[in-house]
Amino acid sequence: MQIHWIMPADPRLVTAEEFAKIPDDDHRYELVEGRVIRMSPPGSKHAVTTTRVAILLGQFVDSHRLGVVMSTGGFWLATNPDTVREPDIAFVRRDRIPPTGVPDGFWPGEPDLAVEIRSPGDRASEIRGKVDNYLTRGVSLVWVIDPKKKTVAVYQQHSPSKTLGVTDVLDAGDVVPGFSCPVRRIFE
Repeated sequence: MQIHWIMPADPRLVTAEEFAKIPDDDHRYELVEGRVIRMSPPGSKHAVTTTRVAILLGQFVDSHRLGVVMSTGGFWLATNPDTVREPDIAFVRRDRIPPTGVPDGFWPGEPDLAVEIRSPGDRASEIRGKVDNYLTRGVSLVWVIDPKKKTVAVYQQHSPSKTLGVTDVLDAGDVVPGFSCPVRRIFE
């Protein structure tokens, strides 16, 4: 997922409301501090890994009625200037779902878990920037999955990061209580 900055002729910042009205052109976009960025299509391995993790996590969350798992959903993380991020997979606890249900537009606030799947074109600095942005905006747990290296980097607020390999077990701690999965299952 290589990131391309879209710089308008008018350098004014874009709001989340304006960002929501961008026409669908088969590209993925994020809004970072009022600036629209376009991300390249991620590729087949990325898509398969995303689907596999979403299924593993989603089945567990559904069977235990813990909340919602989603992919390709925008999270409105900051205002003035606005930031809307779109993790590859996200989890939101059931008690944080509004009484009216899952919103039609951007989720108001952060997910509890954000999952990013690394693509071949991703730069380490871009990924680290996203992780830092998630953690400073209140995301409790971030997983960065690297299909090429077959690793999962785990980031939590106020804790050192750790990297898991195929012989390790990934769990979501108290963010998704009871969820665990051998890392190798993600890459089968």
